[in-house]
Amino acid sequence: MTAGVPIGEASRASGIKVPTIRYYEQIGLLPSPPRTEGNRRLYDAGDLRRLRFIRHARELGFEIEPIRELLALAGEPDRPCESADRIAAAHLTDIDHKIARLTALRVEVARMTDCSNRSVAECRVIEVLGDHGQCGSEHR
Repeated sequence: MTAGVPIGEASRASGIKVPTIRYYEQIGLLPSPPRTEGNRRLYDAGDLRRLRFIRHARELGFEIEPIRELLALAGEPDRPCESADRIAAAHLTDIDHKIARLTALRVEVARMTDCSNRSVAECRVIEVLGDHGQCGSEHR
């Protein structure tokens, strides 16, 4: 009986592409699994759980370092969860800032496209893109 599944099966089971699994291994987000005599990686159930955790965290927009911290916390189930809450709260703040920036961008692009000109020579889109000073908001 095999001690684990090869990388292709781990990819299918986790929803993470093979090169990404290798990358996670390279950066230490996923421990290097044991290998067969033929040098094939074998992933166990714990590795698959970890990969699904990483995939879900990435889908929620978490960056690699906070995921690394959360994985370390997950390995200490008796610890208080305040550190995990802090990481999630910081991520929520980042999301709120991104939403605010995107909302400002949306308002500016909507303002740019609200024109009744018939030619590119008088086009508000071209005019505003050519002169940042004509933007109605700071959107960097």
